[in-house]
Amino acid sequence: MGLSTEKILHAVVRKIRELSPALSGNYLDIGAGHGKLIRIVRDEFKLAAHACDYTPNLMRLPDVPVDVADLNTERLPYGDDEFDLVTCTEVIEHIEHYRRTMREIYRVLQPNGILVLSTPNVLSLRSRIRYLLFGFFTLFGPLHVPESDRFRTRGHVRFLTGGHINPVSYFYLAHALSDAGFAEITATIDRYQRGAVIPLIFLWLPIQVFSLIARHREKSRYKTIDAMNERFVREMNSLDLLLGRTVVVGCRKPR
Repeated sequence: MGLSTEKILHAVVRKIRELSPALSGNYLDIGAGHGKLIRIVRDEFKLAAHACDYTPNLMRLPDVPVDVADLNTERLPYGDDEFDLVTCTEVIEHIEHYRRTMREIYRVLQPNGILVLSTPNVLSLRSRIRYLLFGFFTLFGPLHVPESDRFRTRGHVRFLTGGHINPVSYFYLAHALSDAGFAEITATIDRYQRGAVIPLIFLWLPIQVFSLIARHREKSRYKTIDAMNERFVREMNSLDLLLGRTVVVGCRKPR
């Protein structure tokens, strides 16, 4: 396991522990890959693990069968209220309809079940600067257009860009989760990007001042900020989201 991936997975486990330190029951990992996260989670929690991915060929845990689903075109292959925990790490940036996937996860979670997911933090200061200068967020580059630059999985087109076709910022992810019915939505990061610290020293005060002015205008003139979403708006320019590499979000399906 690379150090980069390991930090993400351990941040996911910390978020699970924060939401439910004595968790047990049924566990689904969406985009399970080799099964690295399943192994780490099972080391700490008493959970029966299930895996879902676009192919079964990546899994290295012999006791964990993989249920195959293309989340661009198919529902999750499970009934309602089946799982106590769902994880979905580094997946939503690869799929076309992440909001539909959030609704599907809500459906398969039991009441009081928890979801923890991660995605590249496109709101990091380094990513914002790259977008300003180049027009693309960090880890999201130009997409190939000709058919020859694509490959097919189960008859469906997938794109050769490291698989990243859908940059999702924290606010829109939190909004999608709220809209699906989730509560107790909180965010953390896997690690700080040290290369962003020096630019932040110069930009921190302008960012905070402009954010204050912009929030006031949005509230008074456009009425886009209210008690339900103001926390998410404020967090967009928090220290974690300005310096963090990967955003890790946890939430709960209400009882």
